Amino acid sequence: MPLSPEQITRFLKSVHPYDALPLAELERIAPRIDAWEVERDFAVYDLGEKLPGLFIVYEGQVEIRDENDAVVSHLGLRNSFGERGLMRDGHAVTSARADAHSVLLVLPPELFSELMAAHPVVAKFFNRARAPRPQVQSLATSRVETLMTRDPATCAPSTTVQAAAQDMRTRGISSLCVCEGDALVGILTQRDLSGKVVAEARSPDTPVAQVMTPAPLTLAPSAIGSDVLHAMMERHIGHIPIVEAGRLVGMVTQTDLTRFQAVSSAELVSRLARATSAGEMAEVTAEIPRLLVQLVAGGNRHEVVTRLITDIADTATRRLLALAEEKLGPPPVPYLWLACGSQGRQEQTGVSDQDNCLLLDDAVTEAQMPYFQDLARFVCDGLNTCGYVYCPGDMMATNPRWCQPVRIWRDYFRGWIARPNPEAQMLASVMFDLRPIGGHQALFTDLQAETLRAARANSIFVAHMISNSLKHTPPLGLLRGFATIRSGEHRNTLDLKHNGVVPVVDLGRIYALQGELTEVGTRARLEAAEAAGVLSPSGARDLKDAYDLIAETRLEHQAALVRRGEAPDNYLAPTSLSDFERSHLRDAFVVVKTMQSAVGHGKGMLS
Repeated sequence: MPLSPEQITRFLKSVHPYDALPLAELERIAPRIDAWEVERDFAVYDLGEKLPGLFIVYEGQVEIRDENDAVVSHLGLRNSFGERGLMRDGHAVTSARADAHSVLLVLPPELFSELMAAHPVVAKFFNRARAPRPQVQSLATSRVETLMTRDPATCAPSTTVQAAAQDMRTRGISSLCVCEGDALVGILTQRDLSGKVVAEARSPDTPVAQVMTPAPLTLAPSAIGSDVLHAMMERHIGHIPIVEAGRLVGMVTQTDLTRFQAVSSAELVSRLARATSAGEMAEVTAEIPRLLVQLVAGGNRHEVVTRLITDIADTATRRLLALAEEKLGPPPVPYLWLACGSQGRQEQTGVSDQDNCLLLDDAVTEAQMPYFQDLARFVCDGLNTCGYVYCPGDMMATNPRWCQPVRIWRDYFRGWIARPNPEAQMLASVMFDLRPIGGHQALFTDLQAETLRAARANSIFVAHMISNSLKHTPPLGLLRGFATIRSGEHRNTLDLKHNGVVPVVDLGRIYALQGELTEVGTRARLEAAEAAGVLSPSGARDLKDAYDLIAETRLEHQAALVRRGEAPDNYLAPTSLSDFERSHLRDAFVVVKTMQSAVGHGKGMLS
């Protein structure tokens, strides 16, 4: 598809950051830009390949995969890709493949470098430095509280060595902490049993007090991994009790250190991809809370943490789809499994249910529908086994309403847009967060584009969606306080999901609707809205900063619960925060409330 320099110039004027360049500069560079017309499944570039330049999607869609062959993103109109490799050594750090017939603009590397050097707006756009990169998660620098096993097994000094040995065998552990009340007085290890009991032929009735190591070395939860490593190597020991305020709170063993080093999102993805059953996969997903703790402790930004956690859910879903096809046979017609909700937005945390649906090729017959009903049941049951519990609202592919041919889905969206009653608003809000997980991507591409166009064109629908988005409000009270939950199990806490991140999620969805933006993730929507002029630079900056603070507070709260041995949730007691933290959190809620007000009054942005 040949494009004239005039066409390229006109297109670049609609794409940030080129829209900030003088017209004469755009006219100068346009003749140096190539246009590639590629078909579906065309390999734009492979990992490690020398890049021909920076790519911009002029038409179509491109799938980006990382070095682990996991899908990073699906890029559509006006999206750029390849800049990371160009800004390093010129070689691709991802792979890119066309999801559909596409036209791509290619800026040669030398032209990209010229623009970066000559125009700060271009350099700022592609650098996008928001904060220093966190150090790679290191065992040596991680706090002991993220390494230790909580509530270690204990025994009394008067316990016999035989009873202690039997207890250790039953629990599958190699040591017992010896306590008098809450006070640690010693430690008994397998080495003590073999060297002091068996080797010296002591009676099985010997009290533990006579063979234990008294007054063992202990560390505090605030110690770091290097303290553990150095102590173990210096003293030739493999167990260190963790004591806080004189009370035993945990134990670190060599096994804990090995396990900590092994847990990473890539390792969990790899294990899921090899799993042969949902039960085997559940053993992997059970490690997600510990991964959450490590990622938060490592200083990773919230969108990185949630993206990595969502990648695990995506892999589990795709593996279950593969296992379903092995069991049921090949599908009779093409299908596409999509996720919505937090998985669709790639924003899963330590607390997630499942929200999904199936799009089927229009050639499907009534006689073939049982196959997809069985496939949906297999996958949804498997996800539930893995800890992604059934959706309370039955927003799942097992519901026949959400397992339909594309033509029915097209009718759904048309109906919701034409008649925006409360149910339609709710369903549209959920379904605008759809993201393909497994199957034939082409089934969704046209549907997504035409739905966004139709939705934006219907001002009544947009107004109803805006009204619906304002139902979730930040928990602001009078006199600079918080409006906490007044009664029930979570009394006097803030719901950091429904009153924290959800208001920003709703705003991002509205901006995407107004700008016909295909991005699904909340932060990506805010950035795209700014680039498209839907959201002003100052409004975008304030809202992104507010969202970051709220989302990271939520993750830190969940990680703290996991460290205490509790299940993660979204309910934070403001009293657990310092005055400084409370002040900043409230300021973030104020920003969100202000942006909601702007949208509600039809302004859509802050100046």
